[in-house]
Amino acid sequence: MYSNPLPMQLMMYIGNDLIESVPLDLDRISKPGYLGSFKRCLKMKYRELIQEFPDPPEFLVTNPQPQVLNNPIDLINKIRR
Repeated sequence: MYSNPLPMQLMMYIGNDLIESVPLDLDRISKPGYLGSFKRCLKMKYRELIQEFPDPPEFLVTNPQPQVLNNPIDLINKIRR
């Protein structure tokens, strides 16, 4: 199981619409083929929907866990990096 209650997520978008989000194992993200297997499964699952749009689906890996900043200056410094 995941040590983080909110694991990294692979998100599939078609246009501006989020189609599905899949939890990922942080320790396996860098392993060859790990993300690709999820992408292939999602593309097969939504094959008919994908065919209705001119652009291919887009995938994004993100951490949905919010970060708590102590003050607004932290946010500004984080953006500048």
